[in-house]
Amino acid sequence: MMPKDTTADIAKTAEYINLHRLFMLRNIAIMGQLVAVYVTQIYLHIPLPVLSISLVIFTLALFNLFTIFRLRWGGKVTQLEFLLQLLVDVLVLTALLYLTGGATNPFVLMFLLPVIIATAVLSPRYTWVITLVTALCYSLLMWKYTPLPMEHHSDNGFSQHVLGMWVSFVVSAAVTAYFVVAMRRTLQSKQHELNAAREKQLRDEQLVVLGTLAASTAHEMGTPLGTMHLLSDELKETVDDPAAQAIITTLKEQVTRCKDALANLSSAAGSVQLGGGNIVAVDDFLHEVLNEWQQSRPTAQIDTDWQGNKPAPGILADRTLSQALCNILDNAADASSDDVQWLANWDTNCLTMEINDRGNGLSSDAEQIVGNRPYSEKGDGMGLGLFLADSIINRFGGDVRLANRDGGGVTTRIHLPLTDG
Repeated sequence: MMPKDTTADIAKTAEYINLHRLFMLRNIAIMGQLVAVYVTQIYLHIPLPVLSISLVIFTLALFNLFTIFRLRWGGKVTQLEFLLQLLVDVLVLTALLYLTGGATNPFVLMFLLPVIIATAVLSPRYTWVITLVTALCYSLLMWKYTPLPMEHHSDNGFSQHVLGMWVSFVVSAAVTAYFVVAMRRTLQSKQHELNAAREKQLRDEQLVVLGTLAASTAHEMGTPLGTMHLLSDELKETVDDPAAQAIITTLKEQVTRCKDALANLSSAAGSVQLGGGNIVAVDDFLHEVLNEWQQSRPTAQIDTDWQGNKPAPGILADRTLSQALCNILDNAADASSDDVQWLANWDTNCLTMEINDRGNGLSSDAEQIVGNRPYSEKGDGMGLGLFLADSIINRFGGDVRLANRDGGGVTTRIHLPLTDG
């Protein structure tokens, strides 16, 4: 499995999603208009200019057909485009009201819907445009319209008008509740994605700074490590005490390990990209990591319990991923060097690990910060290990979670995707 790119994908803007909702609502409006014409003609026996009304509804249907093609074409939907869509709805509503009694039509309340929608999703400037156009259309319908042949002074006419006002209110309230709440949810979701993208950008900037510092430090450490390696050879030749020679040998091995680590760092910085490792069986990869870690922590005691499908699925055995797991093991060993557990379980798709220690656990501050930025509660630590480990594992499509254990200590849970290839 190649590492995932966690850059926030916000291709479908809030305006795009809201335009799709407007398209759906317009479909409902078209059906409602047809039903209203049918009921008025058949049951209420109010003669209407059906041909003209049908032409207006047909025009709106064609425009909505264009809208769905526009959505399928993709591309960014701007606020100006959304404004134009709402203006079309206002003009169509004005035409329908003009043909059906103008301002005396109880459905004139529908003029509020475009204003409410614009208030929820558009900028103040565009909201005022919709408001002014709607007010102008309403005002024109006060004196210019086609009167309905209905006696308003009769009880029957008045009851029909009241019924129409009730239907208009119910429809307006339902549409407002649905549309505005859905739009608010969309805006909140996009804001969450934007915040996540900003956090990732900050983390990436920190990693770039750390990478620059690492390269600079590696260059500076090369000379003193070479000097220490030569001095250890000379000391071993001049000292006869076997115990002292054993200490010098251990010192030389550790210096050699540091030099190898710097060489790997230089190689990775120059040519190796993240995800450039090989696919190996997950159990073999875990054994390799364990062997590498035990070479640097020979005195640490660790219990392992690894279980999963056989033959084991593959995992990308990248050098950076191995170092990330070693950093987490180092933290556990620093907390309790004689009581570290490494549990692992895998299936065909996912590797789940728990690394447990019996240290002091996480403080309330650490629970909020650890993994998100460098943080350490150790007096001599810089807090980079877990921060880098979390960043690397996230790049490979996994995640890291830390929690305090019952009885003391910390459990570090790691999830990593696996591959069949």
